[in-house]
Amino acid sequence: MPLRPYLQLDVFADRPGNGNPLAVVLDADGLPDEAMQAIARWTRLPETTFVLRPTAPGASYRVRMFSPRREVPFAGHPSVGTAYVLLETGRVAPVDGLLHQQCEVGVLPLSVEGDGTARTIAVRTPKARVMEVATRDDPRLVDALGALPAGALPPALVDGGRRWWLAEVADEAALRAATPDWDAIAALAESTGSMGVCAFARSTPGSEHDLVVRAFVGAPARFEDAASGAANATLAAWLDHNDAVPGRDGRYRVSQGREVGFDASLHMRIDADGEVWSGGHACTVVEGQIDWPE
Repeated sequence: MPLRPYLQLDVFADRPGNGNPLAVVLDADGLPDEAMQAIARWTRLPETTFVLRPTAPGASYRVRMFSPRREVPFAGHPSVGTAYVLLETGRVAPVDGLLHQQCEVGVLPLSVEGDGTARTIAVRTPKARVMEVATRDDPRLVDALGALPAGALPPALVDGGRRWWLAEVADEAALRAATPDWDAIAALAESTGSMGVCAFARSTPGSEHDLVVRAFVGAPARFEDAASGAANATLAAWLDHNDAVPGRDGRYRVSQGREVGFDASLHMRIDADGEVWSGGHACTVVEGQIDWPE
């Protein structure tokens, strides 16, 4: 069986241990779907990606993304991390500052700025749709949001490829100290076909970040995401919808993951056309080969 290059890295971080882990398998042409799913289950990482030759016109490469349970049509940190690996290994080169990733939702551009661990890669995320705007006293939300003090924006269910309930919290300290009610969050996720609750707060003045985010996944598993590019992109679209984007010139930074032992930093941007770009840095932690039967 052929040996395939295999890497593990941290995404949305410039040093190991701070970001969201990702496994990348290169030269994955010929691997059947069952093997891809089995490898993703074996790594036990949030996602594992498989890089293949592109089949769509204009695509720089093709990628398939798998969680340990299922294939994922699109996610932010696998997009950024896979592009980082391909750039670091010299397999692709940006044209006019862009790569084009073929994935299950189509061909998406990624912007590339800088190089090495200082390189910032951002993927233009699929358009998000506001599905529903609710109130804090909505019976479905009361237990899931608990005693979190409400911020300025109302809770909303927004679909950006994955559906999230977005809830603003009045201050950073309250959000960082929050203890999730997993039963309530799981019930909310299952009853509304959503991932769970993405709660956010404006950062304390003087912070290097503009927002603090905590993403509580209720289904199919129960966990707090260390750093979610897709959840943050959905949030960015909701903020833009309400003319509530922090930072300057449509750019802002997000702190996520400290409450679960990480320290990720996401670079968000809303361009002049209202498109959301979700990105940050990445760094390689493990590099080798994987021997897996086809």
